[in-house]
Amino acid sequence: MTPQKPSADGEQAVDGRASDAGPAVDYETVSVPVLVVGAGAAGARVAIGLAENGVEPLVIGKRDHGDAHTTWAAGGINASLGSLDPEDDWTIHAADTLDEGHFINDPKAVELTAKHMPDRIRELDEWGMPFDRTEDGKINQRYFGAQSFRRTCFVGDRTGEAMLDTLVDKAQSLGIPYRDNVMITRLLSDGDRVYGAAGYDMESGEFILFESDHVVLAAGGSSALYNRHSSRDEENNGDGPALALQAGASLMDMEFVQFHPTGMVGDRYGEDWDGRLVTEAVRGEGGRLLNADGERFMEEYSPDQMELDARDVVARAIAQELREGRGTENGGVYLDISHRDDEYIKSRLPRMYERFMDLGVDITEKPMEVAPTAHYSMGGVDIDFETGETGVGGLYAVGETVAGVHGANRLGGNSLAETVAIGALVGDHVATQVTSGERDGALPDRQRTIAEREFRSLRELEASDGDETPEELLADLGDLLWEHAGILRNEDSLSTGLAELRDLRERRGNIGVDGDRTSLSFELAVDLSFSLTVAEALLLGARERDESRGAHYRTDAPDVDPEWRRNILVAQGDTGLELTTRGVAEPSEEVSEAVDVGYELDYHHLE
Repeated sequence: MTPQKPSADGEQAVDGRASDAGPAVDYETVSVPVLVVGAGAAGARVAIGLAENGVEPLVIGKRDHGDAHTTWAAGGINASLGSLDPEDDWTIHAADTLDEGHFINDPKAVELTAKHMPDRIRELDEWGMPFDRTEDGKINQRYFGAQSFRRTCFVGDRTGEAMLDTLVDKAQSLGIPYRDNVMITRLLSDGDRVYGAAGYDMESGEFILFESDHVVLAAGGSSALYNRHSSRDEENNGDGPALALQAGASLMDMEFVQFHPTGMVGDRYGEDWDGRLVTEAVRGEGGRLLNADGERFMEEYSPDQMELDARDVVARAIAQELREGRGTENGGVYLDISHRDDEYIKSRLPRMYERFMDLGVDITEKPMEVAPTAHYSMGGVDIDFETGETGVGGLYAVGETVAGVHGANRLGGNSLAETVAIGALVGDHVATQVTSGERDGALPDRQRTIAEREFRSLRELEASDGDETPEELLADLGDLLWEHAGILRNEDSLSTGLAELRDLRERRGNIGVDGDRTSLSFELAVDLSFSLTVAEALLLGARERDESRGAHYRTDAPDVDPEWRRNILVAQGDTGLELTTRGVAEPSEEVSEAVDVGYELDYHHLE
């Protein structure tokens, strides 16, 4: 890695040269063999794989090191260890994943994840992840929605935090360099291959040109586009998919957005908590959903699997209860775990217990108030899952930035599983593509010009003084998507959403930034560009898919259409986004056999 800093007189020793595109701009240049964009679990596991194969990557993140969105994944991580249910195996894990993905998952992605997860869990255990244990010392496992067996490994209800801590510790032991608080705003690409990336330091405001022949996108998803979501407002804004699309890659399944059934209801707990996740572990440990009349309504919607049916089923059930007037005054329903022993709750759900106690609710005595919240993007970059390749030379993607593992609906506990299972494979593969410890040749002049143009554009954005604030525009985008591409959709509403999106784009031309490049206002202004792109892909895909499947529910086409067992691909065309479709491959024979057996959770084991 060879950083090039400004000389003593403030001018760049190598950088900041004038180009045909405009006046000179100062920036730092960093050359690395592999740039990993995203410092969560997926990016960390890719980096570990690279380092173990003798390649030193640079990992960059938008937050302080160790504070990635992975820490918000609370409930668990799936692997067919068979600690409690010895009959479970990877083929049943794969079958459950395909079933709840309504069979438009990439079968290779599913099978690779399920097959490799037992080894990845044992690896995390060896690296020091403090899994909860059974009395005889095995890694404990709990039920999670729509899974046939107790398959979800956990660390209380802070699994993601514990896992990221473990991965960061391992990465640090390998000497992997990280750079915090850096935002990538553009990939340098000619559509055929990638040459690096342009971005800025969010603390100093300094522009940075990263030269690299291999870029791995691990930048998260796009669920924060919605006005009720389980992410921090400035994360999961769609930068990963948008960067890949701009570089020449295709997106897939963008219409599939998971609405977690149990987000906190802001009208009760305060605006700061609106939509924040109440982990599925509460239901996995026996939590019951009740409407305002005290009725356990899942008996009507899913009498066999009850609260542990798939997330899309439970979310629609809650939405139906609210629509029919059986919700609380605050627009939610109740989630009650108080029938469990107090000490059991405190030991298995410590974070939930502490959070609600801070808000004046003792969950050992009283129910929580919850409603659906946008939680996860099943859609993302279309990749080859054995390699992470995107079809653009040198560009790879992994984690929630990609599509394929989850299909139309994600099983709880599979997101963390994907990050380490596929992250390990991608790290190993990218290492084979690196021919030396430095870049292969100089950055092409054309790509340097593109980077400098990007820096000038960011400088102009910083100086913009229009009447529309980034916060207002993002809030209006969130309202638009919740209204027109939420849990219940139809063609007319989706078309209206696309028209309103065009109006938002026009309003963006009058944006004003309050602060310099180190301000939150500037960060959100950059996010807005990514978010508008991803929102358009989402709305177009949802309008195109005139059926209901998994998390995508069309009130004007409420049934599954066998002809729509296809993926929708989105690419950047000459005049805008273009849609195509592609058929889905069949799973392997052994996984097909597990599907045919029809394994299914019996919820009443918990009773």
